[in-house]
Amino acid sequence: MSVHFPNSHASPYADGRPRTPYPVLIVDDSAVTRALLTRYIDQTDEFRVAQAVGNVAAALETLAAEQFAIILLDVEMPGIDGLTALPDLLVAGKGAKIIVVSSRATEGAVVAIQAMALGAADTLPKPTSGLATREFGVALIDKLRRLTGQDVVALPVQRSRQTALIPPAALTPKSFDMIAIGASTGGIYALTMLFRALPTSFDVPILITQHLPTSFMPYFATQLALLSGRPCDVAVDRMRIQSGRIFLAPGDAHMRCVALPDGGAAIRLSTEPASSGCLPSVDPMFASLAMVYGPRLLAVVLSGMGRDGAEAATLVRNAGGCVIVQDEESSVVWGMPGAVVASGAAVAALAPEALGKFIASGNRA
Repeated sequence: MSVHFPNSHASPYADGRPRTPYPVLIVDDSAVTRALLTRYIDQTDEFRVAQAVGNVAAALETLAAEQFAIILLDVEMPGIDGLTALPDLLVAGKGAKIIVVSSRATEGAVVAIQAMALGAADTLPKPTSGLATREFGVALIDKLRRLTGQDVVALPVQRSRQTALIPPAALTPKSFDMIAIGASTGGIYALTMLFRALPTSFDVPILITQHLPTSFMPYFATQLALLSGRPCDVAVDRMRIQSGRIFLAPGDAHMRCVALPDGGAAIRLSTEPASSGCLPSVDPMFASLAMVYGPRLLAVVLSGMGRDGAEAATLVRNAGGCVIVQDEESSVVWGMPGAVVASGAAVAALAPEALGKFIASGNRA
């Protein structure tokens, strides 16, 4: 999702840094928190607090008049709470990425998962002590830099390898025996939209590698099961792949697939380093599924930073499988999908809802 700031961002420096800082909007009813966030942000050269308001109503009014790169959003506020307002703030923000900053957004907490499912780009728990405050500041700036792409080393794109993407209307429905989905930042919201467009009668197995901490996974699996209307398992080693189920890579292992003598398939977990540096990584999942399912595989890459999945997406296409990515306009971060497009492996780029409809179109119950 491209964000432009008229009259505030001149041409970037050679290393990609903006000539003027990225504007940040703080939405928090605590004056102490607003001051703390402002202190850390304004110490950087890359970011500045352009506005700080105490409630959602003021935030919406501000967003109607100004544009921001990042919105830091509290959850518990008088009037409309942050989670309830999050979808409206995304629309009003016109591409601004939202980080939910709340004492309730600790790792694995329900609030953190709910925030990301609603479209937040990231979450950050508020500090609980003086020492934690210092660590909080480091984590905050790290997240801001990641969301504006400043910690990602730009790799040269081999444009000659790109292939023309098929327009959404020209995609031909096709049935698949396996759906594999890779995602990172912004992926939970995209998955939510995708599954809303997928009928509960759809019974092809779905394997998902979503970059999340291990502690998030059990709750995330429960949420996916409720959302999709089908069972969702956090994968364990040697688990047999069954129709009508979703299998989610655990946060501390890659999820691979192996063929069984009876014609079925099973999951094997591994922890060896992946070329992307991610654990879990999308690449091992795609590569192993390409070997087992070949042309019967649909590989999907949703919003996320970096290029995890791009390497093995080429293997999927070479094996006759189909690779489709989330489009840039609907992505929180178009790093992973963009890398797949640059590799020439993708045949189309679609919004999550359109992806769900395409998946269902060739596999009618």
